[in-house]
Amino acid sequence: MTLDLRDVPGVPECTLPAELVADLPANTAPAPWSVAAQAVVWWAKATPEANDALPPALRARGRAAVVIGGLVRYADTPVGRYDEVFGVVGLRVGRRFVGTIPFMSVDSPTSLVGGRANWAIPKTLSRFTGAPTGSSFGAEGATDRSWSVRAAQIRTSGPRLPVFSRARVIQQFPDGSLRGTRLKASGRMRLATVDVEVTSDGVLGSWLVPGTHRGAVLERTRFTLGAPQPF
Repeated sequence: MTLDLRDVPGVPECTLPAELVADLPANTAPAPWSVAAQAVVWWAKATPEANDALPPALRARGRAAVVIGGLVRYADTPVGRYDEVFGVVGLRVGRRFVGTIPFMSVDSPTSLVGGRANWAIPKTLSRFTGAPTGSSFGAEGATDRSWSVRAAQIRTSGPRLPVFSRARVIQQFPDGSLRGTRLKASGRMRLATVDVEVTSDGVLGSWLVPGTHRGAVLERTRFTLGAPQPF
């Protein structure tokens, strides 16, 4: 059965125009992926609107607790170099704390296809300016510029600290099933204060909220995202 990439659930900002879908390449990099990256990330308490950003199959099983935003520069991946912006909602499902990704955008069509086909991550296309280790880093929609996310000021403090993380990402697939993927990360980071700007004609700014947030700059970090399993 062929997966229609447009059927992957996500917030309205992730909707794929038909003309874009027609020009997308084939999926050349199935899971798992191992990547090297630098990133700026931030976190905040979830707003009530974050629950609306959850895919329907998760909305009935948990309540949003935290939102994590970020901008990433990948130096080494199975599909080459690219930049990424994302919004993750963290929630408790039973005894497990998991994350789901209702919003993600990249500047690589091949990464877009891999994200949707492998993990049902609703990637769309965007343009990027700046860098995660600079003073600012931002993205805007590539097709209609109806949204933008920018870490307008990134102020690091304190020593470099080790990063060692194990997390589970749960996505709803087009057939309605929930599947979980192990995300492993290791590297170095510095804590930061991040001034975040979010604009949108849709809902993005209601849950990936603008403002000054605690965060971190991740340096020389490696991530591994496995193959999804039934949840």
